[in-house]
Amino acid sequence: MNKVLITYNVVIKSDWDLSKIKGKIIFANKFCKMTHKIKTTPVDKWVAEPINRFMKKSTSGGVVLFIAALIAIFMANSQWAEQYAAFWENNHIGFSLNNMVLSHSFKEWVNDGLMAIFFFVVGLELKRELTTGELSSPKKAMLPIIAAIGGMVVPALVYAVFNAGTDAAHGWGIPMATDIAFALGVLYLLGDKVPTSLKVFLTALAIADDLGAVLVIAIFYTSDLSLVNLGIGLGFFGLLIISNLIGIKSTIYYAIIGIGGIWLAFLLSGVHATIAAVLAAFAIPSTSRVNESYFVDKMIKLKERFLKIDPNDKIPALTGEQMDCVEDMRSLTKDALPASIRLEHSMHSFVSFVVMPVFALANAAIPISLGEGETISYVTVGVALGLLIGKVLGVSGLTALLIRLKVVPMPEGMNYKNLLGIGFLAAIGFTMSLFVTELAFDVNLHPDFPDQAKLGILIASGLGGIIGYVFLALAGRKK
Repeated sequence: MNKVLITYNVVIKSDWDLSKIKGKIIFANKFCKMTHKIKTTPVDKWVAEPINRFMKKSTSGGVVLFIAALIAIFMANSQWAEQYAAFWENNHIGFSLNNMVLSHSFKEWVNDGLMAIFFFVVGLELKRELTTGELSSPKKAMLPIIAAIGGMVVPALVYAVFNAGTDAAHGWGIPMATDIAFALGVLYLLGDKVPTSLKVFLTALAIADDLGAVLVIAIFYTSDLSLVNLGIGLGFFGLLIISNLIGIKSTIYYAIIGIGGIWLAFLLSGVHATIAAVLAAFAIPSTSRVNESYFVDKMIKLKERFLKIDPNDKIPALTGEQMDCVEDMRSLTKDALPASIRLEHSMHSFVSFVVMPVFALANAAIPISLGEGETISYVTVGVALGLLIGKVLGVSGLTALLIRLKVVPMPEGMNYKNLLGIGFLAAIGFTMSLFVTELAFDVNLHPDFPDQAKLGILIASGLGGIIGYVFLALAGRKK
């Protein structure tokens, strides 16, 4: 039987009445003396709690994604390789309505459907960073945005050097993206060896990089357009924007319009459906129903009301009156959180532990053995060097040059050694690079190009993660 002490912090503001503050402090002292017994079962202790602790760790999503990628690579190089590929590509799920038929393979549903959820969460993160985060002001955003631009342009140029004028030239966008889950996972493994400013910089860099990748996909990796369906999708997007402006906060409403309207219309238009997910995310309300002062006062009154209710210790549950009070607290807390924040937090675990691992299982099946007489192709070299050299030069090199020229200041706690380490971590382009690979090449015309590009992604991501970890670990140890 564990005892948990419930504490309550009283924040004193200059415009509060002193008599009210005295009452709040007395209440806080009374509340802090209370203890509540929490019953735990063997299932809670040995199953539920360890799983919850694992899922809450910042590195756990990267670990699960890494395991899924290893499984896919193993299957692609095993005796079951053909059956594994056939499972994802030959099995179809379809829907028909009058003359409209929508049929895709398992792999296509993963890339167009599940990854739309991933991009929806990316869109929510982008909106949060652009409104209140590290990209919310020019001063904060300048350095990571410049680093992200350098980390996209230089890798594309490196790839073009090896593949310009060939049928594989269209794959220039593959080495442009950074995998935020893997990169931050490696960074957080170092713990206190890296300063907080470095983690903030990499996070802002990866978010800006994701925004660039979304724009590249929308502009350069879009198939034949159906302007009618595109117009319908944009019309639904405009409807959500108007709904946001007039104060509609229901997440169910936005989900119905976003999926049934924007996503489906974009899927039929030829513009990749993940772009619809980002647009829908930007339309989600980012303001709460109640302001801070109302929330604080109302919550304190609810707690005081809860304390006045006679408890019933004979049963392991709250009384009806207590439950009504707790439900009011839950509703108030829900109203205090913007819909965008609630969705981002609630969907993050699903994306990390379901969407991205399934995507890796479907797309990371990379044959790494070369046939007799075969050599590494220019596609593989262009992708690998684009990530491993282009990212380092684009991110670390351009950032260091701007700092040297005093265009931007060096962030507190950062130095040129750990900046170089960040450049190598940015070379981890796993998830986004695999996604762009599926869009860049026509497998009917060039069936070997996707596997060649994926081999380059695998080589560069592995080396970038290892070298970046070593650089940052040595820099942290010397400090």
